[in-house]
Amino acid sequence: MTTLSMRVVRLLGCLGGALLAAQLSFAQGADPIPGAPSPPLDDITERSVIAEHRVLKYQNIREADIFWEKRIWRVIDTREKMNLPFIAPESPLFMVLSQAALNGDLTVYSTDDDRFSKPLSKDGVQNMLFKTDTISRFDMDTEQEEITVVQSELNWEDVRRFRVKESWYFDANTGSLRVRILGIAPLIDVRDENGDFRYEKPLFWVHYPTARPLLAAHKAITHGGNYASTTSWEDMFEMRYFASAVVKENNIQDRRLMDYLAGTDLMLQSERIEDELFNREHDLWSW
Repeated sequence: MTTLSMRVVRLLGCLGGALLAAQLSFAQGADPIPGAPSPPLDDITERSVIAEHRVLKYQNIREADIFWEKRIWRVIDTREKMNLPFIAPESPLFMVLSQAALNGDLTVYSTDDDRFSKPLSKDGVQNMLFKTDTISRFDMDTEQEEITVVQSELNWEDVRRFRVKESWYFDANTGSLRVRILGIAPLIDVRDENGDFRYEKPLFWVHYPTARPLLAAHKAITHGGNYASTTSWEDMFEMRYFASAVVKENNIQDRRLMDYLAGTDLMLQSERIEDELFNREHDLWSW
């Protein structure tokens, strides 16, 4: 047998071995449990646009270019029609944030302040999102009372409002008024033993610039009804596709609007702050 023939035989043997290994690997991956069919694809194609989406980095800002700045705190109420995507059962925002925090994919911060100064541990998040209760039941067989410890998860439907912390600033380099979101906090109602409302409190703070890659990898269900839409949660915030009301602006006493206003006066002051923000750019360019 010539040298060329030997090479051909070896090549065919290698190809045959590779094909056999590939078939065995495919068979094992497709059906790891004998007799158990693989789950069918609940779609018409594999979806990867959202999962592979990458965010654009913010442009660096020089402190010398910040001509004017104001801090604003606003509240997003999910019961408003425009904010219904925040509680869409397929991808509610609170579930996205809480699951990421429990899995260790997102660092959340204590509500002792809103400056992201105290990160919460995974155990701290676990204790916050899950409640441990004891229930007693009577066993008819043993005729004894048994105490059982149960753990209940916080229902995402109980989170109806989100607090958002923003920085509005006039960039002298571009000559424009800009805004950047700094943090997001889900709010929950605190009730007494009779079920009566007492007050509202934030569960945790999320540092928005750090959370942008996570939010960009999760789809938001929008009003358009287009299932093929690739709008992510990061898009929702960057495009400001939400309705909100101002509840605080930076001030010397660090007071919220509700601390000294109520009813119609509170609503009018919130709208007045919004108008001042949008008039600021025009006023700075008036001579």
